[in-house]
Amino acid sequence: MSSGAHPVLAAAADAASAAYRDVRSKHSREELAETVFDGADGTPSMFVDVVVEQAIIEAATSLGVNVLSEERGWVDVGSAVTLVVDPVDGSANAAAGVPLSCFSAALAVDGRFTEALTSWLHTDERWWASSTSSAYRTSGRREINGAAVSLLRPHARNQAAWGRVAGAAARVRVLGCSTLDAVFVATGASDAFVDAGSDTHRLMDLAAAAVLVPASGGAMVDAFGRPFEFDPDLTRRWSGVVAATPELAETLCELISGGIDPAAEE
Repeated sequence: MSSGAHPVLAAAADAASAAYRDVRSKHSREELAETVFDGADGTPSMFVDVVVEQAIIEAATSLGVNVLSEERGWVDVGSAVTLVVDPVDGSANAAAGVPLSCFSAALAVDGRFTEALTSWLHTDERWWASSTSSAYRTSGRREINGAAVSLLRPHARNQAAWGRVAGAAARVRVLGCSTLDAVFVATGASDAFVDAGSDTHRLMDLAAAAVLVPASGGAMVDAFGRPFEFDPDLTRRWSGVVAATPELAETLCELISGGIDPAAEE
């Protein structure tokens, strides 16, 4: 990480890594996956999520930074700086013992994302970038032909769009960890990652990508053209398109948006 990085990012990542290792060493898969309550984003919160999130909140607030997280929601300490965090992205993977889960966070200063950090919880490998600087570069791919694309799993309402993207790509992956998928795009390991119109992505799923990927030469947009912005309303949803170039992102949006109504219900 850059010496100019905000200290709360490293502190929160350290807290997440330690809590994740500790909770996994002490609890069974069934205990880790147990639903504790419905989180602030309206989705079930697993035990592993809640334990890791609590450690992050304590670390961040001790440094005088607000926290916006999917389980507890808004934790306001009166700062202009807010940590938008996904404590354990890929919770189902983490609980099951599949080593594909991440701590991921972006820093918002007066509502503007300025820097981000994603940490692979299994290895503690970390990727940091600011809105103006990144050590990584995307693959630079502009066309869907030959592209390696990761997707979220399909839902009933977006099966056709999912099939169009999968059919156009040369290689398809479904990893179950959006923030790690975004890192792979930023570092050139993959060409794109998309939610093919299911409107599953929340603010914390895309916040780090919104910093990391554009700074690395790529693009992060919503498939239906909706602005992605800091908002403490965790009921908002997007269909994120993370791509190596703006040109590839545009092509993916065209594939996804044809015949899909983003307001349609399951």
